[in-house]
Amino acid sequence: MGDLPNAVVKRLLTKHGGGLRVSGSALERAVAAAESYIGRLAAEASSSAESAKRKTLMDSDIDAARAKLDRSF
Repeated sequence: MGDLPNAVVKRLLTKHGGGLRVSGSALERAVAAAESYIGRLAAEASSSAESAKRKTLMDSDIDAARAKLDRSF
């Protein structure tokens, strides 16, 4: 597994999934998907910060990365 805690992802899936239970394999896939998205988000945000010659990710970098990633879906 990855770095994202299973319990956190399971709690979010249950909360936003109408209280349904989550199978182990579904949880593994959700964790992998979340980690993949966060990885892409970090790469895009990092690119934005580097373009602005900063070493710190700012809210605007995350917002721009989210907008770009959301357009790709």
